[in-house]
Amino acid sequence: MNDKFRRLWATKNKDDEWWSSFVTSPLAIGLNFLVVDWEWLSPNRITLLSFIVALMAVAFIVDGGTVNFLAAAILIQISHILDCMDGQMARYRGVSSKAGSFIDKITDQLQVVLWFGAVGYASYVQTGDNLPVFLAFAGVAFYALRGYVKYVTIYTVMCGDATYLQRSHEDVCEGKSGQRVVAGLGCGPKANLIWFMKEQKKIFSFNEGVFVFMLSVSLVLEALMPMLWVFALSQVAIGLFRSLQRGLQLHLDQCPQVIASTEK
Repeated sequence: MNDKFRRLWATKNKDDEWWSSFVTSPLAIGLNFLVVDWEWLSPNRITLLSFIVALMAVAFIVDGGTVNFLAAAILIQISHILDCMDGQMARYRGVSSKAGSFIDKITDQLQVVLWFGAVGYASYVQTGDNLPVFLAFAGVAFYALRGYVKYVTIYTVMCGDATYLQRSHEDVCEGKSGQRVVAGLGCGPKANLIWFMKEQKKIFSFNEGVFVFMLSVSLVLEALMPMLWVFALSQVAIGLFRSLQRGLQLHLDQCPQVIASTEK
């Protein structure tokens, strides 16, 4: 039993985002412990199920009301647990694929847009004000900019250095080879507490893992407008910072390490 759990914990993404790292990803490992040996349940099917659950959350948000908001908050958490499960299962079985990774990332991006678009609409219905729609749009636009800047940077560097991706991949592999397990079963309470405390700094990245927490709390408390302000302001700030940072690196003819990072 412990050996199986350790093998599953080893599939946990070492670069997990904030809420994912110590909540949804460990829960996903627990569920995978029960179902990972079910041959008919594939990682791609879990990805599809995660997206369907995310769409159900969107429908509840748009419909509005206290009960629907609570249901949507729960569904968002379930969707994210499933989103963690698919990658863990693929790594555990040794069946990771480029197509599976591509679909997973596309559905992740889509559900963020749909979730915040739905919240913007629901807040508009509540207040009769157009501002929440604008905040949702601004947040989603600058969140997309973060990813766009990353891949434009990669493309620009590769135009002058065709070996950039290969060298970056080698640097990533070299860095990961020295990583060791610092949390989980067998690491002890102190080690797990230290790991947990270090993970808290990830909240300032304001990425999908943080969004899942923000959305759920705002829906439960019916505090949509404050959450939309935080979402919009954080994404505008980070989006502009990333653009200036990457632009300066390119201007100085530096080769930024963006391949390994999950941060947009």
